[in-house]
Amino acid sequence: MTVKQSDMREDYSDVLISDFADPVFQAAFRQYFGEIGIEVKDWDGLFREMNQGDGGEKNAAYVRLSADGCVIGFLLFILIRFTSWFFEETCGFIREFWVADEFRGKGHGSELIALAERYFLERGITTSILTTDTAGRFYERHGYGKAAGCGAKNKDEVFVKRLR
Repeated sequence: MTVKQSDMREDYSDVLISDFADPVFQAAFRQYFGEIGIEVKDWDGLFREMNQGDGGEKNAAYVRLSADGCVIGFLLFILIRFTSWFFEETCGFIREFWVADEFRGKGHGSELIALAERYFLERGITTSILTTDTAGRFYERHGYGKAAGCGAKNKDEVFVKRLR
């Protein structure tokens, strides 16, 4: 992983990645899926799929590393375009979000969300959307609200935030 100097702190650094073959990210992602009880038969295939993205858009992630190189957490996202016969909007879709247990409750999750939202705004994206089955209150504290009338394929609740 390449760390941009402006993203370094004394006790951690934030790295923006788009290559999910990175072994540090892969180890953290495996730990995350293990915690939530998801078994994957073809890890290499999953990470290849992440690298391909969806509909021409590429996945990206912010990975937060401790000073000694341990993964504190990550936030995986993609820009996704919603279209209808009349309207079109590109949203920042937060796909996966995880903070290691020993780092929870210390503000890292809030800071990772803020990094992603800043990334979206810098690209002219003013809506962030996600689904969750466990962290609704966390997202509500960060300005997200339930998107009434919006459903997700995973059947989880959909949350949305207008960034401006």
